[in-house]
Amino acid sequence: MARSPAAELEDAVAAAAAATSPAEAPGTDPEAALPPEQAQHLRDQYAEIAQLAGGLAHEIRNPLSTMRLTLDLLAEDFRDPQSDRERRALQKIERVRKESHRLESLLEDFLRLVRVGGLHLAPTDLNAVVEDVRDFCEPQSLAQGVVTRFHADPDLPPIALHVDSFKQALLNLIRNAQLAMPDGGELILRTRRQPDGGARLDVIDTGSGIPPEVQPRIFDPFFSTRPRGTGLGLPMTRRILLAHGGSITLDSEPGKGTQFSILLPAAPPDQPDRPDRPDRPLAGGDG
Repeated sequence: MARSPAAELEDAVAAAAAATSPAEAPGTDPEAALPPEQAQHLRDQYAEIAQLAGGLAHEIRNPLSTMRLTLDLLAEDFRDPQSDRERRALQKIERVRKESHRLESLLEDFLRLVRVGGLHLAPTDLNAVVEDVRDFCEPQSLAQGVVTRFHADPDLPPIALHVDSFKQALLNLIRNAQLAMPDGGELILRTRRQPDGGARLDVIDTGSGIPPEVQPRIFDPFFSTRPRGTGLGLPMTRRILLAHGGSITLDSEPGKGTQFSILLPAAPPDQPDRPDRPDRPLAGGDG
């Protein structure tokens, strides 16, 4: 008898967990302390998990979409309640409807996370990408009293980017910064050329900061300090940056603010010298 996607996923997760040390600290990279062959085996297992999880998510998405559509139609039927009973029914429908929309959003975030893999990278003007995302986020920042400053290094080399994915990663970081400053503050975006020829991008906020006990888990999937957070924005950001050959680090002090620092390699010299300036509009998404 064919096994369900959920059962296959459970087996794959258990195998990957067995390959890592039980003493591994949360938020650390389990591949770092492994021999190359074992690290590659672990990467293969993670790829299998991603494939199975993606299939399971697709299985869930279809009935969930049907439920959401049915609830939308049911809410339309009760649009003008004529009695207390109908008003109570509409309140319950709206509550379930809201949760179904949240589950759909969570599912889409999860699918974006597992789809991150081999990206087609092209030499790109990193400053132009940061400027595009800053402009996209500026209305929300101004609405909550956040002043955004962009310090661009004019001597950056062309950086190999998948522009749409990188924009999503940066958008997630900026949205986190905005959420950390509900009463206003300052958001600093800063690019710098690195000694190895790559680039560094800092995203700095003057918000509430992240408690030390939380910081090791900040990139763990489904971990969130916000009651309604999905816990997928930062893991997705990290996966996107790893797919670019880059990295991300965190420096935060409660009560003073947070800095995320991204390191990216320069575009290979055998690629065209002229960097592409991105001109595609930034698509919105749930960070």
